[in-house]
Amino acid sequence: MIDITLQNFEADLIAASMKQPVLLDIWAPWCGPCKQLGPVLEKLETAYAGRFKLAKLNSDEQPEIAGQLSQMFGVRSIPFCVLFDRGQPVDGFVGALPESEVRKFLDRHVPSAEEMAAEEEAEDAQELAAEGDTEAALAKLQQAVAIDPANDTARGDYVKLLLELGRSADARRVYEPMAGKALTDVRVAALGHWLDACEKAASARGTDALTAAIAANRRDFDARYELAQLHFAAGRFTQAMDELLEIVMRDKAWNDGLARKTYVSILELMSKPAPRGAAPAGEAAKGALEVAGKPAVAAADPVVDQYRRKLSMALF
Repeated sequence: MIDITLQNFEADLIAASMKQPVLLDIWAPWCGPCKQLGPVLEKLETAYAGRFKLAKLNSDEQPEIAGQLSQMFGVRSIPFCVLFDRGQPVDGFVGALPESEVRKFLDRHVPSAEEMAAEEEAEDAQELAAEGDTEAALAKLQQAVAIDPANDTARGDYVKLLLELGRSADARRVYEPMAGKALTDVRVAALGHWLDACEKAASARGTDALTAAIAANRRDFDARYELAQLHFAAGRFTQAMDELLEIVMRDKAWNDGLARKTYVSILELMSKPAPRGAAPAGEAAKGALEVAGKPAVAAADPVVDQYRRKLSMALF
C-alpha cells in the first residue's frame, strides 16, 4: 500500500499501473464508511498476493487530486475507489462495499495467478523474439498457453510467431481452441485469415502468373485476391492491402465482402492489441462508477492510420 500525493501521483499511480492494476482508495479521516472499507482493501491486497496494488489518497490532504477525480466521475461522496490499469482509469465503485462485493469487482479486472504467470512468460517471449531468439520465445509462449489455456493473448502471440516462422501446421493446431471466437473477437478472426492465407499459399499460382492475369484483365478479382493472399502469407502486409484495395474500389461486395474483411484483418494484425482493463458490458455492478475519463488506447501507427484512411475513402 502507498499514499498518493501530487509528488508521486505520476510515478506511483499512473506509471505503476502500467505494470499491474492499481486500486486507488479515496478516503478521509472523518469518514466512518472509509474506516470500514480501508481494512477490507488492505486484507484483499495481501490475499491477492501481488495481483493488484493498493494506493490510498487522503482527500483532505490532497484536495486537488480528489477534486479532479470527483469531477471526472461525477462522484460527491467517499469512500470511492478507482481502478487504474495501463495508465488509465477503467472502473470503480462508491461506498463501503462488503468484502464479497469488492472481490467480485476485483475479479472482473485483476488477473488470476495463472494469468499473471502466463503474462510473464508472454512478456519474456516478446523480449526474446525482439532479440532474435525465436526458439526460446516459442518455448515461453508454449509455456504461457500451458499455464493458462484460456489466455487468448498469449495463444494469439504463439500463433503469430509460428506463422512468421512458416510453421502453419503448428499454428493451426494452436489456433483451433480459440477458433470458435472468430465471430466475436476481431483479433482471433484476423489470425484465422492469416492462417488461411498461409495454408493456401503452397498451392497458389506464382506471382508472375498472377501479375500477368491481372494485367490482362484488371477485374480478375480471383487472381488479384490470390496475389494478395501470397503477400499476406509472406508478411508483406501493405502490398497485400494494396491489392485488396483495388478490389474494394471496383466491387465492394465482391465475394460477400471478402476483400474488405481480409483488409481489416491485416490492419488488426498490424495494430497493437487494445490495453487490458475495459469495463465489462451490461449493467453496472453495485456501487459501480460510470467511467468518464479518457479510454485506454494503443499508440497510433502512421502506416496503419494511412491504410485505414484509404479503406474509408474507398468505402465512402
